[in-house]
Amino acid sequence: MASTAAHHATGWAAGVIAAALVAHSGAGGPYHGWIVAAFAAGVAGSTAPDWLEVAWWSRKRRLWITHRTATHWGIGWLALLAGAYHWLGHSPFAAPLFGFACGGLMHLLADWPNPLGVPWIVGRHSLNWWNSGRCDLLIVAASWVSAWFVVAHVWAHGWHAVPWLRKIGVG
Repeated sequence: MASTAAHHATGWAAGVIAAALVAHSGAGGPYHGWIVAAFAAGVAGSTAPDWLEVAWWSRKRRLWITHRTATHWGIGWLALLAGAYHWLGHSPFAAPLFGFACGGLMHLLADWPNPLGVPWIVGRHSLNWWNSGRCDLLIVAASWVSAWFVVAHVWAHGWHAVPWLRKIGVG
């Protein structure tokens, strides 16, 4: 498991990715409101797999389901992402749901290298690269590099003011 700070930092990257893809799809809405909503939901979704496990309705706030089970299920997050992307431009709720799913998926990707793993399809799978809380900087850097590539591909495509992007295959 990545640290809470790492999940928050990767969540900002997920929000940027979601906002860029919503803008690119033309589903930004009036005054680009859905782009902002997708960004905010991406940040919130990055910690969602953990806080969805907490029984918020009880005083003790204990987990109501086991950690890294249903809320960390990869198929569920991928289905939400695909469904929300399909509805972009057709439903006002699609953009924030898309951002939320981007954040949730980013959370799973940050947890995947841990020995505990993530239940992508049926059972848990782990890359088994390092223990919890280690290499958070690497996870955060990878998420921001991913965000940069998505934004560069979506927004910088065809920009003549940045010719070096074309040299590295982005523009």
